[in-house]
Amino acid sequence: MELAVLKATVEQMREKYAFSQRHACGLVTMAVSSYRYQRRCSDEPLRTKLVELAREKPRFGYRRLHVLLGRSGEHVNHKRVHRVYREAGLMIRRKKRKHCVREGKPLLVRTSANQEWALDFVHDAVECGRTIRVLSVVDAYTRECLALEVDTSFASRRVTRVLDAIVSERGQPQAIRCDNGPELTSRHFLAWCVERKIELLHIQPGKPTQNARVESFHGRLRDECLTVSWFQNLFDARRKIAAWKIEYNEERPHSSLGYRTPKEFAAAQAANFYTAEREARDSNGRCYETHWKIDNKDAKMPCKRGHSWPISKASSAVNTPCFLPRWTN
Repeated sequence: MELAVLKATVEQMREKYAFSQRHACGLVTMAVSSYRYQRRCSDEPLRTKLVELAREKPRFGYRRLHVLLGRSGEHVNHKRVHRVYREAGLMIRRKKRKHCVREGKPLLVRTSANQEWALDFVHDAVECGRTIRVLSVVDAYTRECLALEVDTSFASRRVTRVLDAIVSERGQPQAIRCDNGPELTSRHFLAWCVERKIELLHIQPGKPTQNARVESFHGRLRDECLTVSWFQNLFDARRKIAAWKIEYNEERPHSSLGYRTPKEFAAAQAANFYTAEREARDSNGRCYETHWKIDNKDAKMPCKRGHSWPISKASSAVNTPCFLPRWTN
C-alpha cells in the first residue's frame, strides 16, 4: 500500500482502539519515522505555476506540463508534478469512445457455395512507402477467393461495385460476414444488403476470430504473397496479387478441402448438387438428363425424342453443366 494509505490506516486504528503510534505502526509494518514525517517544502509555488500553464494549455496533461516546467528552468520530479497536478484538480476528462454493440454470432457449418461470404481488408505498402489496402472476399464453404481488389483506399460504393461484379458471375450470397469498418457499416452498404435481402453478420469489435475463415486466408496471403513480394507501385501490386489469386484458386492444395484446390472442390460439389437436383426432380414425376458441354464444334447433344443438335462453338464451355428436360408421359 502507499504511504498515505498506511498513515490513514494508523490514524483509524488509534482513534478506534486507542493504540499508541508505535503499536499501530507495528501492526501495519510501517516505520514510526515515516508516520511522523512532515513535509518541509511547500507545493504552493509549483501549484501556482501548474495552474497558470494549464490555463494556457487546457488540453495538456501532466507529462507535457512537466516538459514545459523543465523548459522554464524548474527541474521537478515528474511524480511530484503528477501528485500536485491531481491535488489541484487539473485532470483532463477524456471522452469515452463509443463502440457499437454487436452480439457474437458463431461460425456455422456451411453446406454449399454462396451461403456465406467472408469479407475483410489487409494492408501493405509499395516501394515509396505508400500504404495499399487489399479487399478480400472468400466463400466460406468452397474456400474460393472471389476477389482481391487492390487500391490505396476503399469507399463503401467501391466495395459494393466489387460485390456486384461477383454477384453477376456466380449469384448473390445468403449472408456476408465482416467487421465494423466504416466501409462496411455505412448507410450505402447497409441499404445495398437490404435491397438484395442479404443477411449481414457483423462480428464483435476486437474479436477477429469470429471471422476466422478470412483471417486464415489472410495468413496464407501474407506468407505466400505479400511478405515475399516487392511492389514497385500500385499497378505492380495489382498484377502480382491477381496472379497469386489464380494460383490459390487453381493450383494450391487446400488442407481443409482434402488437399484439393478450391476450384476442384467447387466443381465436385457442383456436380453432386446437380445430381441431387436431378434425382429430386425425377422423384416428382419429371425426368431430367444432365449433360456436359464440351469445347468441340462438331459435338452433338442429345435432346428429347432421340434427336440431337450441334453445340455452337460460341456457347460451348468446358465443364459447364446443362440441363435438358425430357418430359415423360
